[in-house]
Amino acid sequence: MLNNIKSFYFIKMLFEYVYENQKLLIVKYNKSLQNNIDINIINYKLFAGKYLINESNGIGREYFGYDDSLIFEGEYLNGKRNGKGKVFNILNGNLIFEGEYLNGERNGYGKEYWDKNKLRYEGEYLNDKKNGKGREYYFSKNKCFEGEYLNGKKWIGIGYNENGNILKNNNNGKGKEYYYEVFIFEGEYLNGKRNGKGKEYYSNGNIFFEGEYLNDLRWNGKGYNPFNKLIYEIKNGKGLIKEYDK
Repeated sequence: MLNNIKSFYFIKMLFEYVYENQKLLIVKYNKSLQNNIDINIINYKLFAGKYLINESNGIGREYFGYDDSLIFEGEYLNGKRNGKGKVFNILNGNLIFEGEYLNGERNGYGKEYWDKNKLRYEGEYLNDKKNGKGREYYFSKNKCFEGEYLNGKKWIGIGYNENGNILKNNNNGKGKEYYYEVFIFEGEYLNGKRNGKGKEYYSNGNIFFEGEYLNDLRWNGKGYNPFNKLIYEIKNGKGLIKEYDK
């Protein structure tokens, strides 16, 4: 218990001194010193298990303090990530991101990777989120989505299945959907869901449903059989309000 208390206050005082005096904004935890005064590494919480090696400006590296795993290397300015940098998987050391930073956040062009360095995303970032033009990929390397992002979410673009067939060609505004290569829907979207006016189609091209949608649900409209015969109507999402002979 005494050692734990000593550990906590020693580390607290050490790093507070460094930050208050701003002589070295980022420092490495001294493991040999830990052994000399019996500091318990479990109590090393000031950087949530991280220690870093670099001056506050220039090239530097960050490590995970419990097992010395490299988690970042790149450029710093005033103690924050600024410029180009790379992020690594703490478990296996594989590259999971490389790109540009501004004031500690992803800003500019960057790439994200699946395990084994397979590309997962490439495109633009703003304030640590996907913003602007970009592409996503399946683990198989086939394209998953291509278009524009807003605050980390797909905004306008084309979605693909793993075989490369188009699934959706919009996420906000007017667009279309496909089942493999069969055209099944055209209408309005909001946040990737059917919202507003739209039409669904049978595989033979005839209308299956026509009306209004709310959060992907048929809300107001009419349904037809494959031979263009009206068979039901719905209103305000409450189910069938009128059903006809099929």
